[in-house]
Amino acid sequence: MAAGTLPESSDGIGPLRPVAEREIPTLFVVLEGERPRGGGARCSLHHVDEVLLGRGDGRRARREGRRLTIEIPDARMSSRHARLRRTPRGFVLEDLGSRNGVLVDGSRVESVALADGTWFLLGRTLLRFREAVRGPTDAPEDLDSASAAPPLPRLSTLLPSLARELELVGEMARARVTVCVEGESGTGKELVARAFHATAARRGDFVAVNCAAIPATLVESELFGHKRGAFSGATEDRPGLIRAADGGTLFLDEIGDLPLAAQAALLRVLQERAVTPVGATRPIPVDVAVISATHRDLDAMVEDERFRADLFARLAGFRLALPPLRRRLEDFGVVVGALLERLDAAGATLRPDALLALTAHDWPLNVRELENVLRTGLAMARGEPLGREHLPAQLLAPRGATSEEAALEARLRALLVEHQGNISQVARAMGKTRMQIHRWLKRFQIDHTRLRR
Repeated sequence: MAAGTLPESSDGIGPLRPVAEREIPTLFVVLEGERPRGGGARCSLHHVDEVLLGRGDGRRARREGRRLTIEIPDARMSSRHARLRRTPRGFVLEDLGSRNGVLVDGSRVESVALADGTWFLLGRTLLRFREAVRGPTDAPEDLDSASAAPPLPRLSTLLPSLARELELVGEMARARVTVCVEGESGTGKELVARAFHATAARRGDFVAVNCAAIPATLVESELFGHKRGAFSGATEDRPGLIRAADGGTLFLDEIGDLPLAAQAALLRVLQERAVTPVGATRPIPVDVAVISATHRDLDAMVEDERFRADLFARLAGFRLALPPLRRRLEDFGVVVGALLERLDAAGATLRPDALLALTAHDWPLNVRELENVLRTGLAMARGEPLGREHLPAQLLAPRGATSEEAALEARLRALLVEHQGNISQVARAMGKTRMQIHRWLKRFQIDHTRLRR
């Protein structure tokens, strides 16, 4: 079942109705350097011809006809700092004579055509323009993470499609549907599992099992328990992790690493809702809600017969694909705010050079890596604003290459907007061949056909 497919629930309430979606241009207030714990905000530009951006005493969005006014409590912003203006070729960003200017990709600009994914800095606030953000048609036009209720407990997002997926996880938890969370290491799979447990309001405990950390010879004993004398070293009865979760939630982390023999035994538990300890002859009833997680491609493992198809069908009543951090940078401020709260860094602030360095990184280890970078940087800053010099060497080492790539992509996107997707004209403007432009389009995953008029 593909991610987002709505299953029949185990208690017979029927499948949930799919939600109509659309793609709309959106402006994200990603991260305020002076208030990094404040999260971020998004504003739809669907029915907007002009956006005015300036300093205010709080973060708010106000709509008047086809004009949107966004105020941000940034002392380095002017009261009328910049504006976005809709043109036949797309949105243009203009400096309104601000004191500290408008920076795009680190360079000050007076006016620039916005390409999809363009970052720009106003004062100490980082914003991002997205040309087409997918989400439900009933998603709110404006959303501020600081005041909006999260779609799952302690899990906020500004991306409407991801918010809908997280809401569905909550509905699955209440409907007793199994959920499988897929994604790279460090993307927050256990946070989703704990939110699933909180939403299900189970009377029992949340029990997390790292299937990759249990020795293959002890998997069945650890999961199902054992009777005294069942094997050498079994000096007492042990209930096992599944029975420890009776009445609660069993989180099977890294389920793709479970040996095939244990997969068969786990399938029996899920089918019969009973567990037989090693050395026992009678099954013991258990009542557990099950959520699993993996960084592996379970579809490929099923096809290669490395993972049982029948067990996968039981575990994947609903599948959630968590995007890596580099694919949800619009949520960067939301994630940073949550991490600073966890790190008890109430007074932390970030300088513009740190904002640019942090968002230029690819984050191969995702949120876990970001947490370590912030912890290290705050320790080095010693109460001063966090700057680029406070960031770890492993973050800064590849920055030159990353910046060159980012600058190339930004220039390519801007020229594609200016020339309405005409490859020949873009090639002439860049002094390159059409073949080279096509190579870059493939590398940066840009669909230039959408820009044609």
